[in-house]
Amino acid sequence: MLYALGLLDTGYRFGGKNPSAGLDCSGMVSYIVEQVSGRKLPYNAAGIAERTRPISSGAIQPGDLVFFNTLGRAYSHMGIYLGDGKFIHAPSSKGKVRVDRLDSRYFAERFEGARTLMPEG
Repeated sequence: MLYALGLLDTGYRFGGKNPSAGLDCSGMVSYIVEQVSGRKLPYNAAGIAERTRPISSGAIQPGDLVFFNTLGRAYSHMGIYLGDGKFIHAPSSKGKVRVDRLDSRYFAERFEGARTLMPEG
């Protein structure tokens, strides 16, 4: 989680895959997962969703992934759950990586579910 928090205020860039160039939501998640575990993930939220396992909202733990429908299609936005109802993500609005609450009106209405990375192998 500390690694993710180190990216706060990193600029948003559609298709961005590293902090120096800017990050989008899936680029941020892929970058963090690769830095922490060495695993490579796709650079789109739907592709990452395909490689993860759904979990119930009640079982969500820090480090799990949260997905949203923000563009009228499944898994169009994502972030990393931090705990205490908060998640970190790279939204295009306001243009910087930031922390928001799952129960905020905007995200609660668009929440698609939580997923966890499957073990490799």
